[in-house]
Amino acid sequence: MRMKKIIVGALVGAILIFIWQTLSWAVLDLHHPYYAYTDKQDTLLHTIESSLSKEGQYMLPTVPVGASMAEYEKCVKEKEGKPWAIITYHTNYHVNMGTNMARELAVDLVMLLLFCWMLSKFNAPSFATIFLASVFMGLISFIYGPYTLNIWFQGPGLKLDLLDAIASWGITGIWLGWWMRKK
Repeated sequence: MRMKKIIVGALVGAILIFIWQTLSWAVLDLHHPYYAYTDKQDTLLHTIESSLSKEGQYMLPTVPVGASMAEYEKCVKEKEGKPWAIITYHTNYHVNMGTNMARELAVDLVMLLLFCWMLSKFNAPSFATIFLASVFMGLISFIYGPYTLNIWFQGPGLKLDLLDAIASWGITGIWLGWWMRKK
Protein backbone atom coordinates (compact mmCIF):
# COMPACT_ATOMS: atom_id res chain seq x y z
CA MET A 1 0.00 0.00 0.00
CA ARG A 2 2.84 2.42 0.82
CA MET A 3 4.39 1.95 -2.66
CA LYS A 4 1.02 2.70 -4.30
CA LYS A 5 0.75 5.91 -2.27
CA ILE A 6 4.26 6.95 -3.35
CA ILE A 7 3.77 6.16 -7.05
CA VAL A 8 0.27 7.62 -7.43
CA GLY A 9 1.17 10.63 -5.28
CA ALA A 10 4.29 11.28 -7.35
CA LEU A 11 2.58 10.80 -10.70
CA VAL A 12 -0.29 13.17 -9.94
CA GLY A 13 2.07 15.61 -8.19
CA ALA A 14 4.41 15.65 -11.21
CA ILE A 15 1.47 16.34 -13.51
CA LEU A 16 0.30 19.20 -11.27
CA ILE A 17 3.75 20.82 -11.27
CA PHE A 18 4.03 20.27 -15.03
CA ILE A 19 0.61 21.93 -15.55
CA TRP A 20 1.64 24.90 -13.40
CA GLN A 21 4.88 25.25 -15.37
CA THR A 22 2.94 25.18 -18.63
CA LEU A 23 0.50 27.80 -17.38
CA SER A 24 3.25 30.00 -15.95
CA TRP A 25 5.67 29.89 -18.88
CA ALA A 26 3.41 29.43 -21.90
CA VAL A 27 -0.26 30.19 -21.31
CA LEU A 28 0.05 33.12 -18.88
CA ASP A 29 3.51 34.17 -20.18
CA LEU A 30 4.57 35.30 -16.70
CA HIS A 31 8.26 34.91 -17.47
CA HIS A 32 8.53 37.34 -20.39
CA PRO A 33 11.06 39.48 -18.44
CA TYR A 34 13.57 36.66 -19.01
CA TYR A 35 13.26 37.12 -22.76
CA ALA A 36 12.91 40.84 -23.35
CA TYR A 37 12.71 42.05 -26.93
CA THR A 38 15.05 44.59 -28.48
CA ASP A 39 14.69 45.98 -31.97
CA LYS A 40 18.49 45.73 -32.16
CA GLN A 41 18.40 41.93 -31.99
CA ASP A 42 19.61 41.32 -35.54
CA THR A 43 22.56 43.69 -35.12
CA LEU A 44 23.47 42.25 -31.73
CA LEU A 45 23.17 38.66 -32.92
CA HIS A 46 25.33 39.35 -35.97
CA THR A 47 27.98 41.00 -33.76
CA ILE A 48 27.92 38.08 -31.31
CA GLU A 49 28.04 35.50 -34.10
CA SER A 50 31.03 37.19 -35.74
CA SER A 51 32.80 37.66 -32.38
CA LEU A 52 32.44 34.26 -30.72
CA SER A 53 33.93 31.07 -32.10
CA LYS A 54 32.10 28.52 -29.98
CA GLU A 55 28.94 27.94 -27.98
CA GLY A 56 29.00 28.81 -24.34
CA GLN A 57 28.07 31.29 -21.68
CA TYR A 58 30.16 34.42 -21.45
CA MET A 59 30.36 37.09 -18.77
CA LEU A 60 31.44 40.51 -19.99
CA PRO A 61 33.79 41.87 -18.81
CA THR A 62 35.87 39.27 -16.99
CA VAL A 63 39.39 37.89 -17.02
CA PRO A 64 40.59 34.77 -18.86
CA VAL A 65 40.93 31.44 -17.07
CA GLY A 66 44.24 31.30 -15.25
CA ALA A 67 44.48 35.05 -14.67
CA SER A 68 46.17 36.15 -11.48
CA MET A 69 44.28 37.49 -8.49
CA ALA A 70 45.80 40.90 -9.20
CA GLU A 71 44.37 40.83 -12.75
CA TYR A 72 40.97 39.79 -11.37
CA GLU A 73 40.96 42.53 -8.75
CA LYS A 74 41.96 45.10 -11.38
CA CYS A 75 39.10 43.96 -13.64
CA VAL A 76 36.59 44.16 -10.75
CA LYS A 77 37.77 47.67 -9.86
CA GLU A 78 37.67 48.89 -13.49
CA LYS A 79 34.17 47.54 -14.20
CA GLU A 80 32.58 48.92 -11.01
CA GLY A 81 29.59 51.05 -11.98
CA LYS A 82 29.88 50.18 -15.68
CA PRO A 83 27.68 47.99 -17.91
CA TRP A 84 28.06 44.21 -17.87
CA ALA A 85 26.33 41.30 -19.52
CA ILE A 86 25.97 37.56 -19.53
CA ILE A 87 25.58 36.04 -22.97
CA THR A 88 24.49 32.48 -23.62
CA TYR A 89 25.45 31.74 -27.20
CA HIS A 90 24.32 28.84 -29.36
CA THR A 91 25.40 28.30 -32.96
CA ASN A 92 22.21 26.51 -34.00
CA TYR A 93 18.64 27.32 -33.00
CA HIS A 94 16.71 24.10 -32.63
CA VAL A 95 13.67 23.49 -30.46
CA ASN A 96 12.13 20.07 -30.04
CA MET A 97 9.10 20.93 -27.94
CA GLY A 98 7.92 17.32 -27.58
CA THR A 99 11.26 16.04 -26.32
CA ASN A 100 11.73 19.00 -24.00
CA MET A 101 8.26 18.56 -22.52
CA ALA A 102 8.84 14.82 -22.03
CA ARG A 103 12.14 15.50 -20.30
CA GLU A 104 10.53 18.11 -18.04
CA LEU A 105 7.73 15.73 -17.07
CA ALA A 106 10.31 13.00 -16.36
CA VAL A 107 12.31 15.36 -14.14
CA ASP A 108 9.13 16.38 -12.31
CA LEU A 109 8.29 12.72 -11.78
CA VAL A 110 11.72 11.88 -10.35
CA MET A 111 11.54 14.93 -8.10
CA LEU A 112 8.10 13.92 -6.82
CA LEU A 113 9.07 10.28 -6.36
CA LEU A 114 11.90 11.38 -4.09
CA PHE A 115 9.66 13.79 -2.21
CA CYS A 116 6.84 11.27 -1.79
CA TRP A 117 9.32 8.68 -0.55
CA MET A 118 10.42 11.19 2.11
CA LEU A 119 6.81 11.87 3.05
CA SER A 120 6.19 8.12 3.40
CA LYS A 121 8.84 8.09 6.16
CA PHE A 122 6.92 10.62 8.27
CA ASN A 123 5.18 9.14 11.29
CA ALA A 124 1.41 9.63 10.80
CA PRO A 125 1.62 12.93 8.86
CA SER A 126 -1.43 15.18 8.79
CA PHE A 127 -2.70 17.18 5.84
CA ALA A 128 -1.11 20.32 7.31
CA THR A 129 2.28 18.64 7.84
CA ILE A 130 2.40 17.37 4.26
CA PHE A 131 1.16 20.66 2.83
CA LEU A 132 3.77 22.66 4.76
CA ALA A 133 6.54 20.19 3.85
CA SER A 134 5.57 20.66 0.20
CA VAL A 135 5.59 24.46 0.43
CA PHE A 136 8.94 24.28 2.24
CA MET A 137 10.25 22.09 -0.60
CA GLY A 138 9.22 24.82 -3.03
CA LEU A 139 11.00 27.44 -0.92
CA ILE A 140 14.13 25.30 -0.65
CA SER A 141 14.23 24.79 -4.42
CA PHE A 142 13.73 28.55 -4.97
CA ILE A 143 16.43 29.54 -2.47
CA TYR A 144 18.95 27.02 -3.78
CA GLY A 145 18.28 27.71 -7.48
CA PRO A 146 16.98 31.06 -8.70
CA TYR A 147 17.65 33.10 -5.54
CA THR A 148 21.25 31.93 -5.08
CA LEU A 149 21.99 32.56 -8.76
CA ASN A 150 20.40 36.00 -8.47
CA ILE A 151 22.71 36.94 -5.59
CA TRP A 152 25.64 36.86 -8.00
CA PHE A 153 24.07 37.55 -11.39
CA GLN A 154 21.06 39.77 -10.86
CA GLY A 155 18.39 39.26 -13.46
CA PRO A 156 14.72 39.80 -14.04
CA GLY A 157 11.92 37.60 -12.83
CA LEU A 158 13.02 36.62 -9.33
CA LYS A 159 9.56 37.32 -7.87
CA LEU A 160 8.05 35.19 -10.64
CA ASP A 161 10.37 32.33 -9.72
CA LEU A 162 9.21 32.64 -6.10
CA LEU A 163 5.59 32.63 -7.26
CA ASP A 164 6.27 29.49 -9.32
CA ALA A 165 7.89 27.72 -6.36
CA ILE A 166 5.09 28.56 -3.92
CA ALA A 167 2.20 28.01 -6.35
CA SER A 168 3.39 24.75 -7.91
CA TRP A 169 4.48 23.13 -4.65
CA GLY A 170 1.46 24.57 -2.80
CA ILE A 171 -0.98 23.04 -5.29
CA THR A 172 0.98 19.79 -5.16
CA GLY A 173 0.95 19.99 -1.35
CA ILE A 174 -2.85 20.19 -1.34
CA TRP A 175 -2.99 17.02 -3.43
CA LEU A 176 -0.34 15.18 -1.44
CA GLY A 177 -1.82 16.33 1.88
CA TRP A 178 -5.09 14.72 0.92
CA TRP A 179 -3.58 11.62 -0.72
CA MET A 180 -0.70 10.75 1.62
CA ARG A 181 -2.04 11.77 5.03
CA LYS A 182 -2.53 9.07 7.63
CA LYS A 183 -6.24 8.60 8.18
